[in-house]
Amino acid sequence: MRIGIIAVGRLKAGPEKDLVSRYLDRFSKAGPASGLDFSRVTELNESRASNAATRKREEAVQIEKALPDNALVVALDERGKSWNSEEFAAFVGDHKDRGRRDMVLIIGGADGLDPELRDRADLTLNLGKMTWPHQVVRILLAEQLYRAVTILSGHPYHRS
Repeated sequence: MRIGIIAVGRLKAGPEKDLVSRYLDRFSKAGPASGLDFSRVTELNESRASNAATRKREEAVQIEKALPDNALVVALDERGKSWNSEEFAAFVGDHKDRGRRDMVLIIGGADGLDPELRDRADLTLNLGKMTWPHQVVRILLAEQLYRAVTILSGHPYHRS
């Protein structure tokens, strides 16, 4: 299964981008043995609309255009399920085993995701009750993708 990330906003050069790249590189190297391939990070422009609802709708249109056909969509949102790493890995592994071709994780803009896009997602997931900057969300997500591969392959990176 190919796994990609769609994110509203651009990650500038710096330690955050370096750390995301490090974890995604690890995922890219470890994933194929478990049947998981990293496709890419698609960065989309933030809307410049004057109100939050319009910004979210405009960003949702861009996200929907970037989604592969029939992709399993995981939206990151504060209203989502709060899973531990094993539960997330099991979700990824289950859908890989079911023959899903693509899974895409979506990180919305500063105002969050459009409600229609969030409701359309196969899974809405949160990364905790705290509010995280988008740069940190990318780091957390990249690390959890790598951790999921290590859990699925029985690698000792994850300690229970």
